Amino acid sequence: MLRIDHSLTYPALRPQAERLFELSAQKIHALQKAWDPARGAPVFTVAGRYTSRGWTEWTQGFQFGSAILQFDATDDVRALGIGRIGTIRHMASHVSHVGVHDHGFNNVSTYGNLHRLAREGRISADGDELRFYELALKVSGAIQAARWTDLPDGLGYIHSFNGPHSLFADTIRSLRSLAISHQLGHVLMGERDRKISLFDRLLRHAETTARYNVYFGAGRDRYDVRGRVAHESIFNPNDGSYRCPGSQQGYSPFSTWTRGLAWILCGYAEQLEFLRTLPAAAFKDHGAKDRVLGRFLAVARATADFFIQTTPVDGIPYWDTGAPGLIHLGDYLDRPADPFNDHEPVDSSAAAIAAQGLIRLGHHLRSAREAKFGAHYLAAGLTVARTLFSDPYLSVSPKHQGLILHSVYHRPNGWDHVPAGRKIPCGESSMWGDYHARELALLILRLARRQPYYVFYLNRAEVA
Repeated sequence: MLRIDHSLTYPALRPQAERLFELSAQKIHALQKAWDPARGAPVFTVAGRYTSRGWTEWTQGFQFGSAILQFDATDDVRALGIGRIGTIRHMASHVSHVGVHDHGFNNVSTYGNLHRLAREGRISADGDELRFYELALKVSGAIQAARWTDLPDGLGYIHSFNGPHSLFADTIRSLRSLAISHQLGHVLMGERDRKISLFDRLLRHAETTARYNVYFGAGRDRYDVRGRVAHESIFNPNDGSYRCPGSQQGYSPFSTWTRGLAWILCGYAEQLEFLRTLPAAAFKDHGAKDRVLGRFLAVARATADFFIQTTPVDGIPYWDTGAPGLIHLGDYLDRPADPFNDHEPVDSSAAAIAAQGLIRLGHHLRSAREAKFGAHYLAAGLTVARTLFSDPYLSVSPKHQGLILHSVYHRPNGWDHVPAGRKIPCGESSMWGDYHARELALLILRLARRQPYYVFYLNRAEVA
C-alpha cells in the first residue's frame, strides 16, 4: 500500500522537477536529431533507443507535445520550434483520423498546448495562427465524437479502434478534445444537418464508462472491488446490450491493468476541474450540476483509493494487479517496487499518469472545501512524483533516449524489450510515460512557482 508522506509540498519537489526538465532537454534534442520521420512515430525504447511499433498511431502527439511542455517549463525556444514545426508538418492526419480513440492524446498535446500558450501570452501567435490551432481543435473534437456507438437508456460511447462493440478505459482522457471543441462553440453535424452536442457526448461517454468499466463494490460480479477498472467493456452493437469485461493489455478482464486504472483516475479528475467551471445551465439536459459532479467525484475517489491500496509503498505499481508472477514476490505491497525482479514488470508510466490524477483530485477537493480529503490525495500524488523523479526511474544517462525508465507497453503480446541477463522487461521508456512525467512535473512546477494552474481547457473569461 502506498505510504503517503503528508509533509511533502510543491516547493519541496521543485528541485526534482527542475532536474527532470534539465534531463528532458537532452532527451528531446537528441531524439529530434536522430529520428527519421519516415519510420513513423516513436513509441518505446529498445536498449535505450526509441523505435516504432505499429498498432495504432497514438504517440506522435506525445513526441511534439513533450517539446512544447519543455518550453513551457524552461523557455527553451529550440524545443518550442520542434513542437511547433512538428505539429504543423506531421499532425494534420491525426486531426482527421476517424479510426482511433486517441484524439485527446495526439491533438490536445500539440495543438491544444500551443493554443494554451498563445492564450497565456507565453508565445507570440497572430490571429491566423491562433485560428489555425482552433480549427484543428474544433475538427478533432467533432471527429472523435463521431466515432460513436449508441446504447439504450440514453447512454453511448466513443468506441475504440477495436470496433463499435468496444469501450476502452483510455478514452476518458480523449474527452479533452470534445471539451475544448465544445468550448470553442463547435458541434458535430450529422445526417440532415442535425447538430450533435459534443458536451452531451462527453457526459454520456463518461457515464457509460463509469457504469461498465469502473467497479464500486456493489456486487456486480465475483470480482467487484471498489475502484477496480476493466480496461475494456464489450457490447452487442445490434441491440446495445452489455456482454462482458475485456482487456487488451492487462492480464485478464477480472484483474486491473494499472495503466487503465491510471487513465480513469486522471481522466475523471481533470474533467471534474473542467465541469466545475461551467454554469449550472449547461447541465440542464443531464440533471443537476451537483449530481453530475458527484458522479465524476465518486469515480475519481474510488479509483484513487484503489490505486493507493494496491500499489507498493513508493507509489510505482506493477503492470497488473492480478499478474500471475506477483505470487512469487511475497509481501510486495509492503515494500518499494522492484523493477529488477525476475517475475513481473512494474509500469512507471501508470505511476506518472496516476500521480497527476491524484494531485488534480486533491486540488479539486480543496477547492470544494474538502480540505482533509484534498490534502490526502495531494500528498499521495506528490509521494508518487518524488519516487518517479529519482533513481532508479529518472533516466540520467545521455546515451538513453528515454526520460522515465521501467515503462511497459503490451506485456501479454511480449512487445517490451527484455535486456540480456534479465527475465522480464525493465530499463526502457515510452512516449506516453515520458510525456506524462513532463506534464506532472510542469503541474508541480507551476504550483511551486505560483504560476497559473495548468489545465487543458479554456477559462470562463476566454469563452464569455
